[in-house]
Amino acid sequence: MTVRVVLADDHPLYRYGLTAALTGVPDLDLIAEAADGAELVRLVEQHQPDVALTDLAMPGTDGMSAIGEIARRSPDTRVIVLTMNASDSSVLGALRAGASGYLLKDAGREEIARAIHTVAQGGTVYSGDVGRRIVERLASPHEPPARPFPELTEREDQILERIASGCSNHEIAQALFLSEKTVRNNVAVILAKLHLRDRAAAVAAARDRGMGTSGAERALD
Repeated sequence: MTVRVVLADDHPLYRYGLTAALTGVPDLDLIAEAADGAELVRLVEQHQPDVALTDLAMPGTDGMSAIGEIARRSPDTRVIVLTMNASDSSVLGALRAGASGYLLKDAGREEIARAIHTVAQGGTVYSGDVGRRIVERLASPHEPPARPFPELTEREDQILERIASGCSNHEIAQALFLSEKTVRNNVAVILAKLHLRDRAAAVAAARDRGMGTSGAERALD
């Protein structure tokens, strides 16, 4: 069976190198490439590939948001994350969003090709250390981490996280597939719930509680 693949990465040279590496792999057909999450979601809807291979940190709509949208809109397409970010929060976030595999960018051609075929057949694949940490995490009972602002909804948390990272309402709307009006309304609700004066105060309060670190993680990719 030939596995049809769509690739997403915002670094043209890495994308070019990966395309060159995968071209000629038996029973694998790389049919389209994307430079961000929104384009990836569109291409997956258009081509309905067997596997989508995506980075996490990309401008506009990031890979994490794209994974969730693919799971919702194109559930038959399986997703593998290919990133430099090996943090537990990113791994678990990607799996919760719907990813079936998580590889690091130091993976070789054969490992990536093998992962694509495994995931296309319904399996799951993780880079060695990532897989070990997932098993350890699941085997060790632990309390769920306390939310910085329990009074906020999950959507409001997502918006505040991006506000703290310096995103504009337009960028937040693109990343979360919302209208700018919806984002503005949510920002107003966040300020009211947290008794904050303005957006700058929201940034300061969020960063004081450890939010807004995604920009630093993006620099690793």
